[in-house]
Amino acid sequence: MIVRSYIGIGANLGDALSTVQDVFRALDKIPGCRLKECSSLFRSAPINADGDDYINAVASIDTSLAPDALLDALQILEKDEGRVRSYANAPRTLDLDILLYGNQIIQTETLTVPHPRMAERAFVLIPLLQLAPAVNIPGLGEANTFLTSVAAQKIHAVAA
Repeated sequence: MIVRSYIGIGANLGDALSTVQDVFRALDKIPGCRLKECSSLFRSAPINADGDDYINAVASIDTSLAPDALLDALQILEKDEGRVRSYANAPRTLDLDILLYGNQIIQTETLTVPHPRMAERAFVLIPLLQLAPAVNIPGLGEANTFLTSVAAQKIHAVAA
């Protein structure tokens, strides 16, 4: 079965812009995944964290991987980019999150989908809505209804 998934992408260490652009190609090379569309790139300040601004984007993929297998593949990409999980909200060479996996609600020890804070983050909602203006967040409703609650969060489009 093929499932449309949305992947949140962020980086704020090293050459974050290149890293995010490279990840688009890397997602398409994961066996069982096909990149469908990429959002624009955005710059945003860290939330509840220190460090440089993040470069953020969202990618849509079609995948035949089960959610946990997709998470494993994404964590391999993070590790390949030098991701170290030293403490909560630490700066990152690469951060990949499964935002949505079809219309499924998933709650395991290692994975929560929809991503638990996606409706609270402009750097997730704005690029997600670029790709899927009518997308529904399972258990919460239409994603566009959360835009007003994140309107004060500053994000800026980045020229690629």
